[in-house]
Amino acid sequence: MLARPVASAPQTTDDVETWAEHYVLSEELQLKLAPPPPPKQFRPEAAPLRLTAPGRPPELRPARRGERTPKQEALESPRYRARALHAFLHHELQAAELMCWALLAFSDAELEFRRGLLAICQDEIRHMGLYAAHIRELGCEVGDFGVRDWFWKRVPSCRTKLEFVAVMGMGLEAANLEYAPDFAARFRLAGDEAGARIQERIAAEEVAHVGFATRWFARWTGGCDFAAWAAQLPAPLSPWVMHGEPLAVDARRRAGMTDEFLTALRGYVPEPKGRPLPRSEPA
Repeated sequence: MLARPVASAPQTTDDVETWAEHYVLSEELQLKLAPPPPPKQFRPEAAPLRLTAPGRPPELRPARRGERTPKQEALESPRYRARALHAFLHHELQAAELMCWALLAFSDAELEFRRGLLAICQDEIRHMGLYAAHIRELGCEVGDFGVRDWFWKRVPSCRTKLEFVAVMGMGLEAANLEYAPDFAARFRLAGDEAGARIQERIAAEEVAHVGFATRWFARWTGGCDFAAWAAQLPAPLSPWVMHGEPLAVDARRRAGMTDEFLTALRGYVPEPKGRPLPRSEPA
């Protein structure tokens, strides 16, 4: 079953599935940033629902060409640091929405798995709050900069719950184990200690999210095998875009990735097919 975003999603939230659908489809910025607590009850035998796109508040306009994450020199400016944090906030929003997307799309999955998705969604929403508060401290507001739905253009191509944890948890969220500490160091170099600590805190909490995905992948496949993981990434995604440099070996180990997996990830080079593939955006 497919569903497209609408301006006003159902307002009743008697069960988690209704809450999740409402959250994804809402076009209200305040609800995206601070939704009401989800119900405790999951809908018995809910039919799978694959939402095709999220609702987008009018404040979150698409980014213009050239409106990208600023380089180190620009981060000396509070406004450019706010712009970087705004991009990270939007990554967290997409992650929260996509946890709800998976909860709905794979409604026949284990209840323990769906509860975990909901808990991660709430973590991502809390991370948005940290970013939003510091954006305001830097003199800007959520909506002052454009956004890109990079994750939404890729993750809904996952056909199974196994593909979802491979892409979202072991791929995009795992890449943030590299990107967040890197930007923490950049913010610290620019004299923004508070911004650096926020990113370090989020990086530390992402370890549990990656661990959640890695555990379920191992449960469903029998281990943490690199080739098995790479085979679950829907084209054109590949291991090449699922990590930063240098690899956050210690954090990835804490998330359950084996040394063999990390060695293969570090050494992976895609077959040449024209232009080099870009890395994933910081999550």
